[in-house]
Amino acid sequence: MAVEIERKFLVKDDRWRSSNKGILYRQGYLSSDKNRVVRVRCAGSQAFLTVKGPNKGARRLEFEYEIPLNDANELLETLCIRPFIEKYRFKIEYANLLWEIDEFIGENAGLVLAEVELAESVQKIELPDWIGAEVTGDAKYYNVSLVAKPFKHW
Repeated sequence: MAVEIERKFLVKDDRWRSSNKGILYRQGYLSSDKNRVVRVRCAGSQAFLTVKGPNKGARRLEFEYEIPLNDANELLETLCIRPFIEKYRFKIEYANLLWEIDEFIGENAGLVLAEVELAESVQKIELPDWIGAEVTGDAKYYNVSLVAKPFKHW
């Protein structure tokens, strides 16, 4: 069984920025039911179909499969709910963990979030000094929620 354990935080300033170049992500949703989400994602030259179960704190089921980029683009353009999620993702190692910083563009421009995947839900982590408030359980920060109510409308 594939389980994702992830914590999510607001980013409070630009101290995380480096010469590290982000990758453009475009993603859309085929299903946004509260009990299951089906996502199509293009990340640079790769594409994925992902099925996620409901959040239970920082844990949830996640199944991800690579698919052809042309298929993903066709799904995005023809079947996915609008607007898409568009963002640049940056990866930064800090205290032996890989942090993913998402700088949103388009309908969610101005929002910057950081996520860290963990091996277990009780794992202790050292927070970088650019991390702000934790929003792990706040549904309005879920990507699927940002489709229904983009950041620019808050």
